Amino acid sequence: MTIIIVVHILVCVALILIVLLQAGKGAEMGAAFGGASQTIFGSAGAMGFLSKLTTVAAIVFMITSLLLTLASTRKVSTVMKERPAPTAPATPSELPVQPQAPSPDPKK
Repeated sequence: MTIIIVVHILVCVALILIVLLQAGKGAEMGAAFGGASQTIFGSAGAMGFLSKLTTVAAIVFMITSLLLTLASTRKVSTVMKERPAPTAPATPSELPVQPQAPSPDPKK
């Protein structure tokens, strides 16, 4: 279970970073009109590589999410199981009698 949680967290962080590394759809327009292309992986192969990496990370994320969901529904742990069986409530005759305070006399 711990391994799945660690993999899930690592894939979450990786997925966020991969998506942030990708350029938007309008990024190619600046390079087409003479602007400098600022890609890390070169001018041609960055989008194919990052798209495939995003797909793989998303699939691993979905699988780990499903595994964590299935593991949490199958594991039934509750505090109520460890609690002892309730006993019968105390009868009124066993309760202590509270003395009543005398009422104050009205002043004349």
